[in-house]
Amino acid sequence: MYTLTRTASRLGRGFATHASSPTKDCSTITPPYSTLLKKLEDVRNILGRDRKLTLAEKILYAHLHEPHVDLERGKKIRGEAYLRLKPQRVAMQDASAHQKFVCIPDLLTENGIRLQFMTCGLPKTAVPSSIHCDHLIQAAEGAESDLKCGKEVWDRVLEARVRYYPPNSTRELCCSGNVNAWNWSVAFNHLPCRYCTQLCVKIDSHTPNAGGLGTVAIGVGGADAVDAMTNTPWELKAPLVTGIHLTGKMGEWSTPKDLILHLAGKLTVRGGTGRILEYFGSGVHAQSCTGLATTANMGAEVGATTTVFPYTDSMRAYLHATGRGPVANAADQAAQAGYLAADEGAEYDDVIEINLSKLEPTINGPFTPDLATPLSQFGAFVKKNGWKDELSAGLIGSCTNSSYEDMGNIYCQASKGSGPQGSGTSFTPLRLSWIMTWDKLLQVPFLCTPGSEQIRATIERDGLTESLQGIGATVLANACGPCIGQWKREDKKGEENGRRLFIRVNKVFPVLTRARVAILTSFNRNFKARNDANSLTMNFLASPEIVTAISISGKLSFNPMIDSITTPSGEQFKFSPPAGDTLPKAGFTPGDLAYTPKPNPEPLPETEVVINETSSRLQVLKPFDSPFAGQSEKELKDMVCLMRVRGKCTTDHISAAVRYLSLMTRAFITEHIPTQAVNDEGGDVNVAFDWAHPPKDASHRDTIPGVAKRLKARNQSWCLVVDDNYGEGSAREHAALQPRFYGAC
Repeated sequence: MYTLTRTASRLGRGFATHASSPTKDCSTITPPYSTLLKKLEDVRNILGRDRKLTLAEKILYAHLHEPHVDLERGKKIRGEAYLRLKPQRVAMQDASAHQKFVCIPDLLTENGIRLQFMTCGLPKTAVPSSIHCDHLIQAAEGAESDLKCGKEVWDRVLEARVRYYPPNSTRELCCSGNVNAWNWSVAFNHLPCRYCTQLCVKIDSHTPNAGGLGTVAIGVGGADAVDAMTNTPWELKAPLVTGIHLTGKMGEWSTPKDLILHLAGKLTVRGGTGRILEYFGSGVHAQSCTGLATTANMGAEVGATTTVFPYTDSMRAYLHATGRGPVANAADQAAQAGYLAADEGAEYDDVIEINLSKLEPTINGPFTPDLATPLSQFGAFVKKNGWKDELSAGLIGSCTNSSYEDMGNIYCQASKGSGPQGSGTSFTPLRLSWIMTWDKLLQVPFLCTPGSEQIRATIERDGLTESLQGIGATVLANACGPCIGQWKREDKKGEENGRRLFIRVNKVFPVLTRARVAILTSFNRNFKARNDANSLTMNFLASPEIVTAISISGKLSFNPMIDSITTPSGEQFKFSPPAGDTLPKAGFTPGDLAYTPKPNPEPLPETEVVINETSSRLQVLKPFDSPFAGQSEKELKDMVCLMRVRGKCTTDHISAAVRYLSLMTRAFITEHIPTQAVNDEGGDVNVAFDWAHPPKDASHRDTIPGVAKRLKARNQSWCLVVDDNYGEGSAREHAALQPRFYGAC
């Protein structure tokens, strides 16, 4: 155990002056702090007035359904007791929300079949709920043309929203505010939540991004979300709480992304399982709100239940900047009441000490987000492994690094630097003609994804978009895009990759070969074949600033802190440390509001959700058969093993998002499970054995889905034997449902 001791401190202004957006009507989004504080007082009476609580405990316990029942274990709560919670917000995304409303796959529990929301017979959801159309937009040429895809699913999602959602349900959850939640390309499902310091559940593994606003935001499956939407207490095993004590201040090149990349290297992809990561210390208060969100976002990569930060000046500034002054004022009062930080003397299950002054830029990968290498050692790491010292693409954005601050720092990288003796050599639009003659600068595509329509509009107003496009960048739609495999990248074998001219004009993209190639991204995951369906592509994770500098240099080994680039004239160009604004000085601009609904629309129960019977993307699923059907005892005596899975098997091994994301609600998607897994019986990929046939029989060997279908046809129960951390990654509910469809128990 570790005891937190805090010196007295006062929240005060510590960030540059900026303009705030017009204040919104925040009556429906201001947390009910008085109710939460009252519930917390009841909790203290149950546990004892001398019991010191962490911030994570305060927020969770203040959302308990019946504290006197859930806390009956007294001190033995964390890691042992099960909490029945009442989340105050539910969010979904277009790749799975239609499954919750439109498709009806039944989920088996010990209590029988739990139908999903459409079968519950309720006229509307019990809590505000929203759908974010961000997963089904494929990145190809840019925002305008890319938004034309996905219309069928979005139409069905809109019908479900109109039919079931109560007032405020379509109010956007994300960091940039004032845009429609179900409109495509307006904001990500997992950006900092509109609510501050509350309990939210969302159907996405990177839901913890909202921890940047002090929210306990937990990624869940559809059945859990339906619990919240039907006012059913949601059950969660009380997580352990790991304290992360931050001291010092980051250097000029270090960023919050480097903090979480460094931590992932320490904890590994399993180190946070069953735990909430709670940051505290002076180092927390020196970071921006969106920087905190980046760190919280990638807590998912270490398996953490979620990540939470105490209320800070930067959170207050962010709320005011996004037109949520009333929420900030209410949070200030709650902070004074002691709700928004851990109690002095609170105990953690363990503590990790990090001195931010010693933190250096870090690059993680390939193929796993916990293989961390400091930037100063990365060149040697590339050489040691015999990889080509080049990359084929640089990508920034997605939910992890797509804020105004991120885009501003990228702009600084692309437009500012120092030439010899202060010559002013720089990459600016004014030097575009000079740059276009420099082939080595433009050999790789550089794709940028803003975090919302408001971010897109604001960086366009402030000239950042023009500068980025001036050096060859493509600004994509505000969506998940290449991060989750929605990247229309051509695949042509036998053509050299990574040394081909890339020019923004005419949108010429380099081709993909089956040679070992590298991309550098500011995303959160880098599993094999995740981004472009090429299992040989190595995705290295880094901060947007490092991604930008290395993309311009064209060399993986380039270190912008010490290295320089030789210009065509022979001059030496050296990057300056990034120095963008955390918030726009002129305030945010909302952008395109064409699809913004009424602030508090009423549900229309008479709206019919229509599914085309010939659709290749949507399907009403029938309830799954119980593996215990016809048995007097709940024992699977005749169950067989389909295969032993060797090594890492992520959700992308089970159903690769890049290939099958748009088909997640069609039954035939299950024909692809788990096609990327390695069978320990022989070491082959996508190979299984049907032991009902002798080994020499041609029918003995088949694909994994092929054997699974045979077992289902024979009404044969089966299971998988797996290695550690099976199913890490995104869309874990789908990864469980798909084998279940073919009879897995």
